[in-house]
Amino acid sequence: MITEIIITGIFLLCFFYLFFLSGILRGLNSVISDSFKLQDNSIPDEFISIIIPFRNESTNILEALSSIEKQDYPKDKFEAIFVNDFSDDDSLELLSKAKKSLNIKIKSVPDDYSKYQHKKRAIRFGIENSIGSIIVTTDADCIHNTKWLRTLVGLFDKETGFVSGPVEFIEETTLFNRMQKLEFAGLVLTGAGLIGINKPIICNAANIAYRKEAFEKVSGFTYKHSLSSGDDELLMQKIKKETDYRIKFCMNKEAIVKTSSNRNLNQFYQQRKRWASKGLFYSNHLLILKLVMIFLFYLSFPLQLVLGIFYNPLFLFSMLLCFSIKAMMEYLILKTGADNLFDSSILRPFIPAELLHIPYILIAGITGALGNYIWKERKIKR
Repeated sequence: MITEIIITGIFLLCFFYLFFLSGILRGLNSVISDSFKLQDNSIPDEFISIIIPFRNESTNILEALSSIEKQDYPKDKFEAIFVNDFSDDDSLELLSKAKKSLNIKIKSVPDDYSKYQHKKRAIRFGIENSIGSIIVTTDADCIHNTKWLRTLVGLFDKETGFVSGPVEFIEETTLFNRMQKLEFAGLVLTGAGLIGINKPIICNAANIAYRKEAFEKVSGFTYKHSLSSGDDELLMQKIKKETDYRIKFCMNKEAIVKTSSNRNLNQFYQQRKRWASKGLFYSNHLLILKLVMIFLFYLSFPLQLVLGIFYNPLFLFSMLLCFSIKAMMEYLILKTGADNLFDSSILRPFIPAELLHIPYILIAGITGALGNYIWKERKIKR
């Protein structure tokens, strides 16, 4: 009797996860279909302000500057504001001495300006010193295609308030890098699919754009002051909930922003903890419940393994069945993304990445909920 009850609960969680992934796949196909009719690469009438916060980016800052300078976009139609968030290396000096166009500006966050908001304060300070009606944010460790800006903002019309763009890890030869690249692509495609079914949840601040009017209408980053993150998906969710603006995903290779993967396991762990720490602060309680159910589905795998070894071998069969369903659906999503946005080579480490996916989600979910992590040489406490 107990076995039947547990098995039933596990398969209900599995069915929910299957339904969740089916929605992502449906939304992804919708975004792909829409991308052919939404994108015209025309220059919007609005002036664009690119905000690039940076802290201790001496190894990347000049390359980021170069990729912004090379944008195939009229220089009188956009500005780029690099915002120094208390760097203690020579990032600011390198940037200040570099040759720059007149539309490139450098600002430093004042000492007493929203002290504990970190990256959010840097972006907000940049926005307050910007003149554009469309805000684009990216990171100082990113490289941009020459048509990146044109492609990303080309999706804006009068009804659009927020556009999420794709981010990709730079290809390297190590298995660790390739697994990160695949996992990261999965997150990007998940965000795209959820936008495609009009349920935007995740995006990445390294490549987003939004109307300043929409930002101001939802009171910007005034929610959750103690949360250092949230300059991307929490803002997107607020714009969806509190305005009539549409949310779009830019399904175009020209819009891909590239950045380096984490150099080691600890960096990866800290980054994923930071991302996971936002989940409990979503304003949609039903969404939080759904995330909890997904977490419980992942938690069922070690539970089934233990029960299968020490209690009833039937749980080993249920574990394999659940894993097969999970792997099949996730592969379909990644294959769709590889065919239409990324490169098919990202799928090569799928099997080892799929096996490690479960413990990674469990560890990141639990430690992320605690809220403490290290980011940019800072110990962040919630």
